[in-house]
Amino acid sequence: MNLLALLGALVLSYYRPHQWPDWLRQLHAPYAQLLQRKCDDGKKVHGVIAWLLGALLPALLIGVAYYLLLEVFALLGLLFGIAVLYVTLRFSRYGQHAEKIVRALREGNVDEARDLYARWENTEDQDYTMAEIARLGIETTLTRSHYGLLAPIFWFVLLGPGGALLYRLTLILRQEWQDQGNTPFSHCVRRVFDWLDWLPARVTAACFAVVGDFEDAVYCWRTQAEAWSDKSLGIVLASGAGALGVKLGEPLQVNGVLFYRPELGMGDEADADYLQGAVALVWRVLVLMVSLFMLMTFAHWLGN
Repeated sequence: MNLLALLGALVLSYYRPHQWPDWLRQLHAPYAQLLQRKCDDGKKVHGVIAWLLGALLPALLIGVAYYLLLEVFALLGLLFGIAVLYVTLRFSRYGQHAEKIVRALREGNVDEARDLYARWENTEDQDYTMAEIARLGIETTLTRSHYGLLAPIFWFVLLGPGGALLYRLTLILRQEWQDQGNTPFSHCVRRVFDWLDWLPARVTAACFAVVGDFEDAVYCWRTQAEAWSDKSLGIVLASGAGALGVKLGEPLQVNGVLFYRPELGMGDEADADYLQGAVALVWRVLVLMVSLFMLMTFAHWLGN
């Protein structure tokens, strides 16, 4: 049933894209902010309690409800699993903005491309060049596909809908509480998310290598990922850049301030074609992961 639930959610997301940028975050953010107001008393234990209430408890409830429904009435459990994954996965979002930016860049409309990227990342419009927009678009495509699609699928394969939901809720809590800085309260959720993301990041990077330029992806992963501030994300971006044969990272000027960003990848400068290639790369990884899940499911059925 897990395979059918995943396929059903992906098909539904493709033909009925989400109307909100992130349904799950829209629904969960007010609860995350309430937990922060009520629980943040400057101690790590309060961060642990808030994470238990904000991520682990809802994921456990959803996971238990899913498997109970499967036992009572399989079709109802399947529909419930599809609904949970439909809200949890961001399959319908990561490629839409990238493809709009690709069209604007190919038409030479840099102002429209800047505006599209600013709305995608919910930031102020910056005076980026076409190459910088393409480079940032590739980074955002790889990042969002990992956090919103590939890593949740990994946890779904292991633990069902509850696993995918646990990953996404922990990510939402980290995003909602990150404005507080490195406080004892927010330290817990960052550590938990690092643990949850350790293996999925490497699986995503390995899949990028398999479906792209394997040698360059592995080389960039091994030699460049550690330089990125977020080590797990650095692995994903370095492997993706190597698989595409494009340069990412590099210093970037934001609001007149130059921010240092280490170089990732190797090969050519980013452009619209490479941004389109990043979307195609994620599609190939998605097909690979679903195919492997199908093989595992069929092997389990045959074994029984």
